[in-house]
Formats: sequence, structure tokens, C-alpha cells
Amino acid sequence: MLANIRIVLVNTSHQGNIGSAARAMKTMGLTDLVLVDPVEAPQSHASALAAGATDILASARTVATLAEAISDCQLVMATSARSRTLDWPMLAPRDAGARAVKEAQQGTVALVFGRENSGLTNEELQQSQFHVHIPANPDYSSLNLAMAVQTLSYEVRTAWLETQKQEPEEVQQDYPSGDDMARFYAHLEQSLSDSGFIIRQHPGQVMNKLRRLFNRARPEHNELNILRGMLSTYDKRQQRAEAEIAELKAQLNGASGTADSNDDSE
Repeated sequence: MLANIRIVLVNTSHQGNIGSAARAMKTMGLTDLVLVDPVEAPQSHASALAAGATDILASARTVATLAEAISDCQLVMATSARSRTLDWPMLAPRDAGARAVKEAQQGTVALVFGRENSGLTNEELQQSQFHVHIPANPDYSSLNLAMAVQTLSYEVRTAWLETQKQEPEEVQQDYPSGDDMARFYAHLEQSLSDSGFIIRQHPGQVMNKLRRLFNRARPEHNELNILRGMLSTYDKRQQRAEAEIAELKAQLNGASGTADSNDDSE
């Protein structure tokens, strides 16, 4: 179960923080580390701070974008004080740990951490189903990246230890992956743009609010297939209507041309 819980570090500035985060992970039994476009690749300084967790560094994957890091994840939780432009479902660390362990029984879960100085962008935050807020001292709330990783990793392990005392819980839900959701959002945006509901020059916050809606609803895989089917049916009807309009215009233009020709002959 813990092997299905992934720590994702986005655009980390200092390799030492990557090493310290790896150490924090290993102390809590987590092993899956993904680095998104780090400023410094892990080298000797990272290894020194990782101490006995150099195996976590050695197996860490580096990718170019957050979307790539979470493409196979059915649940993504991003650390943030709060989304700066749009409220998002927020979890406390303890609740995040419990949810991560529950859903890791059937799929991959990602805990995403942002840049040391600025955190995650709004666009990155909106790729998650939940935001996680660590309730630090409001008079001094600055947490080192590795401390934040340690805090959430501890909550994950605490929740996992609780499951070892209980009968395994059967999980019924089958949630889509990050790639599945990305394709759905792209399809939805295209259909809404084609219909004129979204104006390309002035899209506003429509898609961001729809992302929040569907993230809050957490559609299961079959439900997402239904939504995609609805959009596909609408797209086909829209295409047929456009083809009929184009044919009608062609007929009208042809009739107009014939009338002009008759006028000339007279």
C-alpha cells in the first residue's frame, strides 16, 4: 500500500532539499519519489543530506511537467495554504493521510509539494482533487520543504499503522487516472468552445470552476465514460448541424448564381 503513495517535488531549487525529503520519506516507509523539473539535479550534496536514503534518490524519476508526474494517479493532493484565485476542497494533514492510505489500496496517490519560495502555481494546484494545508503557527508559518514532506509522510504512516490493526476494507470505487481526467477536460473545453459557451478570446474562469466541480464530485471511471459519451454525442450532432447549414448555404448560393445568370441573358 505505501508503495502506491508518491511524493512529487515541483521545481525544487536546492538539491539538498531533495536529499532531506528522501530521508523524510524513508523514515516513514515511502519509496516513490518523482522530481518535476528540478533546478538542480540530485548530486553529492543531496546524497549527503539523504544519509541512509540514497536508494530513494537513486530510484527517483525526473520528469518535465506535473501532468507527467501524476498521469497514472487516481488521486492527487497538493500542499498549499489556499488557492489564490479559486477556493478548492481543503484537507488537514491527518485527513489527507487517511485518504491517501485508503485509496492506495487500489491505485497510485500523489502528494505534491511546490517550490521553496513560492509553492505551486494556481494552474498546478488545479490539477489536484484536494489541497492540503499544514496548520503551522500563523506568526511563523514557514516550513522547510523536507519538514512539510516529513509531516505528511508521518500522517500517511500513522494512518497505515491503523489499518494494520483492522480487517482490510474493501474498496469499491474505480477512479480514473490523471491522464483520463486531462483528456476529459480537454474534450469538455473543446465542446464548450465549439458551442460558443466558452468564448476563446475571453474564456474567463469557466474551466477552472468546472475542474473544481468535477474534482469535488470525484466521478468514477464508468461515470467519466458516460460524460465522455455525452460529449461525443453532442459533438456529432453539432457536426451534422454544421454540415447541413453549409449544404443549405451552398444550395442558396447556387440558386442565387442561377438567378443572376438568367437576369444577364434577358
